[in-house]
Parts: sequence; C-alpha cells; structure tokens
Amino acid sequence: MHGNTITSSNGYKTRPFDNILSEVKQFFEIHAAERTYAGGVHFEMTGQDVTECLGGAQAINEVSLGDRYHTHCDPRLNASQALELAFLIADMLKENFSKTKNFPDMAAVS
Repeated sequence: MHGNTITSSNGYKTRPFDNILSEVKQFFEIHAAERTYAGGVHFEMTGQDVTECLGGAQAINEVSLGDRYHTHCDPRLNASQALELAFLIADMLKENFSKTKNFPDMAAVS
C-alpha cells in the first residue's frame, strides 16, 4: 500500500480504496503473467472505526475524512474496509483459480 497516498482537497493525507484494490489486482496479475508465486500482501489497517481512507462500502468521502482521522503517519484502512478488501481479493483469487485449475509450479520458480 505504500506510495499510493494522495492529499484530499481539504488537506488530509489519504488513500482511495479503489486505488488500493487496483494495485492489489495488478500485483496478482503480474505474478500470474510471470508464473511466480505471490506470497502475500500487507495492508496498513486498524481495527478502529477510523475515516482515513476514501471509499469502500462505507463510502467515506473527503467531507467525512475528518470525522475520525486519528493517524499520526499514514492513512489506514478501517476494520470494515480491510475485511471488504480481504473478501474481494479472496473472490478474485478463487475466480482465477477456477479458470486455471492450478497454481504456478513452485519447483520451476525456485
């Protein structure tokens, strides 16, 4: 997630949920194209109900960023956004697996 922050029109450092999702999709697409294994992903997140990242099912917008903006560094996904992202990634991986019926040959990767 690093490197995809923007500054909102009202001055908050934030990350758009859709940009994070797009970055993750591209990450897995590149690994699939190169027949390499994506070992995992890392997200800046918290279990708190913060409003630091735009979008997601809660539709956090620029106006609501200041409601619960608590970060002292980089914006984090809140619990709801993190779960939503996890399920979207799981659905994407499941769909890709059902199309290919296999994962990259790990013996060929090492």
